[in-house]
Amino acid sequence: MNKYLGITLAAVIGGIIVLLGASQLGWGETRYVRPANEPVVQFSNLTDPADRDDVIPASGFTVAAEQALPAVVHIKSATRVSSTNGQGGRMPDMFRDFFGPGFDDQLEDPGQGPLQEGSGSGVIISPDGFIVTNNHVVEGAETLEVILNDQSTYEAEIIGTDETTDVALIKINADEDLPMVQFANSDELRIGEWVVAVGNPFSLTNTVTAGIVSAKGRSIDILRRRSQYAIESFIQTDAVVNPGNSGGALVNINGDLVGINTAISSPTGVFAGYSFAVPSNIVAKVVEDLRQFGSVQRGYLGASIVELNANLAREQGIDRDNGVLISGVNPGSAADEAGLQEGDVVIAVDDVETLRNSELLEQLGRRRPGDEVRLTLERDGQEMEITAVLKAETGSPADNAVASVEGLGIELAPVDEEVASKLSINGGLQIDRIGPGAIRDQTRIQEGFIITSVDGQNINNTEDLDDILNDESRKMVMIEGLYPSGKPSRFAVVLR
Repeated sequence: MNKYLGITLAAVIGGIIVLLGASQLGWGETRYVRPANEPVVQFSNLTDPADRDDVIPASGFTVAAEQALPAVVHIKSATRVSSTNGQGGRMPDMFRDFFGPGFDDQLEDPGQGPLQEGSGSGVIISPDGFIVTNNHVVEGAETLEVILNDQSTYEAEIIGTDETTDVALIKINADEDLPMVQFANSDELRIGEWVVAVGNPFSLTNTVTAGIVSAKGRSIDILRRRSQYAIESFIQTDAVVNPGNSGGALVNINGDLVGINTAISSPTGVFAGYSFAVPSNIVAKVVEDLRQFGSVQRGYLGASIVELNANLAREQGIDRDNGVLISGVNPGSAADEAGLQEGDVVIAVDDVETLRNSELLEQLGRRRPGDEVRLTLERDGQEMEITAVLKAETGSPADNAVASVEGLGIELAPVDEEVASKLSINGGLQIDRIGPGAIRDQTRIQEGFIITSVDGQNINNTEDLDDILNDESRKMVMIEGLYPSGKPSRFAVVLR
């Protein structure tokens, strides 16, 4: 027994020594280290490059970097932190003891809390100082400081923002013409094409990384959490992008702007393989609207849509497994006036293929109210074209959305009266959007599905649903309902 106790004690002491040593060495901290010195290699034929006549001129990524770097800026923002301690701007006494008396008086506005500094990137798009960046870089900022590539510093004002695309436009007043980037046509960007990301990750200014286009029209549900009208049709790349790159430039090898870096896919908060950028064609339209009107002018079709897949096509009896299914048309909308019908499958807008929701929303999002769009669609197996004149308001059920059920990960809206009459149902709630949550993880329910009952109890409003979901004795519920086409379905969901 003494032998085993001795071994255990030795192991414990050894573990403590390891932990203390790791702590002293900075374990768990972000550190910059130099690689070990390598042996010096002598080359007998080493010559001065100036004496050579076979030096290869700058090309590829160097051209892209030289074109983009002067136009990419570092943005520092100061945002007021809201007080949540119930004492206005005053600190709890236990913290006041550390900072000393009178600290609260140093706050510019004690009732609002202190300023918090953040940083990001931006891209100069005009010689007179207009700069495009992300909405989340400047959102709520009380002050903005812009640092140019030559380290000159300016104060900036916000011209306009758009949370549905995460694009913002700011302006500085410079004494001379500024370097700028040229917009490229992001529709012409091809999967596998080289791109270069330029920005200020971790406040390291003027950082250039390269990668290829991994996908286009990617939706990752990062913007829809905030806006039901969000347009997510990102360019996905494997160029290294990290915190601080937000709002920076994604350029092609010619140095022309193809996107604004916006998000990364990461479980840790730093780059883990993929990054996402808003396509330049969307950015150009949003910026033009913000510059002219101060807000985005967007034309709406006025129809509920569902991305078609093999399972849904089989349920709906449709003889194709891709495209955008029209699950509802709102009376008086652009879709209604154009003759679009429930069950139509949209496959192109103005000859641009749109087989995903994100691709269709991107094309429509570039238009303004009054613009005409030519929709290519399939109806009862026959391809046809119709022309719609977009309107300023959707008139969709989403306009009257009544609830967001976080546990299930869905947003609900009341059922349109015309749809309810057609299906001969009273009440019910229609799923307007499916985000991260139990519904997506556990079922194959599609957007547009109408919930009529849960565990055998009729659902007429959100209160009915809340009463069931808030019952702690329920570990699982059976959801029943039907699609606008009339096809019934039921799903079991384990509550979390």
